Amino acid sequence: MKSKGRYGQFVRWIFSIVDLLIVNLVFFFTIFLDYRVKAAEDGFTTRPMWLALNVAMLVCIYFYNDVHEKRVIYAERVVGKAVNLVLTHAGIFITLTSLLRQPDVPWEKVLLFYVIFFLALSAWWVLSRQLVKIYRNHGFNFKRVIVIGGGTVGVRLIEEMLGDQGYGYHIVGFFDNNSKARSASAVYQGTLDDVELFVKTHQVDEMFCAVPDIEDNQNVARMIRIADNNAVDFYYVPQFGRTVTRQFELSSVGDVPILAVHPYPLKNPLNRLFKRAFDLLMSTVALILSPLVIIPVAIGIKLSSPGPIFFVQKRTGYRGQAFNCYKFRTMRINADSDTRQATKGDPRVTRFGNFLRRTSIDELPQFYNVWRGEMSIVGPRPHMVAQTEMYSELIDKYMLRHTIKPGITGWAQVRGFRGQTEELWQMEKRVELDVWYAENWTFFMDLKIIVRTILNAFKGDDNAY
Repeated sequence: MKSKGRYGQFVRWIFSIVDLLIVNLVFFFTIFLDYRVKAAEDGFTTRPMWLALNVAMLVCIYFYNDVHEKRVIYAERVVGKAVNLVLTHAGIFITLTSLLRQPDVPWEKVLLFYVIFFLALSAWWVLSRQLVKIYRNHGFNFKRVIVIGGGTVGVRLIEEMLGDQGYGYHIVGFFDNNSKARSASAVYQGTLDDVELFVKTHQVDEMFCAVPDIEDNQNVARMIRIADNNAVDFYYVPQFGRTVTRQFELSSVGDVPILAVHPYPLKNPLNRLFKRAFDLLMSTVALILSPLVIIPVAIGIKLSSPGPIFFVQKRTGYRGQAFNCYKFRTMRINADSDTRQATKGDPRVTRFGNFLRRTSIDELPQFYNVWRGEMSIVGPRPHMVAQTEMYSELIDKYMLRHTIKPGITGWAQVRGFRGQTEELWQMEKRVELDVWYAENWTFFMDLKIIVRTILNAFKGDDNAY
């Protein structure tokens, strides 16, 4: 059998060395920027200070270098890990300098150092992920894997692995006892009885077993034995349905393994406080500057059709509670505004209203809802009460999207699922993305969504009508 050696194992160490180089470059760059104190008199430039800086970084690399190992990790999570590393480094560095009895350093200089360090490290980590993806797309640093089990979960796993070559998964075999599974994958290699011979005669790095343990625990045990006997990493894929997207962590009660559900991030009071503080700050600024937008928009609305400037509609909010949602009026006065969605080429929409919708300017009055605490800047878009009543009966787990506050923009909207929902699957996909957002929220994900919303507003959104 061929050797399973990989040069990819050195990628983690090379990137960790760059991490260490970055902290030193930022250190000297910070000294260069400070012209107020001579280097000889500055306690920040002493040799013990520099050693403490690097010792703290080596400890952080030991605990955080998994960011260079994980094959699937989103940019906002990378930035979140950078925040954790910087805070950890600051704690270790300050402790070491105190133990070494180093002279005090102006807090402004320490703050400057860590701000630049965070920005540089975040940029490097995001860039490094892209470099690895490019490297893998050229056929390097991949894992040869086999997938066992062609049920719903097994097919989903294959789709995810093949969906982005940058993950670095090369599926060399797919096995299932069901003959119908043969048409599900071009790499079908046989039944579960063929797995052992295939592993012995082919180079396989990882085995993903999606066979239900409840139905067939003997086969699962056999696959584990085959993996152990051939030095193949084994992963068992839990049999969750498509609607179960929450993160779990393995725990145990005695010798019995259990999967613990991670609570929603916004269940944490500190996360809720942080998100609310950001919402309050941004909505306050928006309301102060609002006359700059309201005056010209109000003139345009009045010239386009008779009626009020603002459109107020009952929508479903947090925990299913209805609230008055504010928008700039984009339609002529009509009797169907609370029950019928806007459609492409809708005759009710004025020419100026069409401009407001395409640029999302019509949503700006909702900063008032954010300021009142009824909405957040980022969250699932609030639906009309009539829509909530209808879709809650048609779509399983629909009401889970109301476990957090609705938003002016959201994850579903920047992923292309905004506007009219002509078919049920479109609303199902929107709900799926909304629930995923609630389960995986981070502050940096909010920033990412805001940036993408602004970019979409400038270039225009085909679904905004």
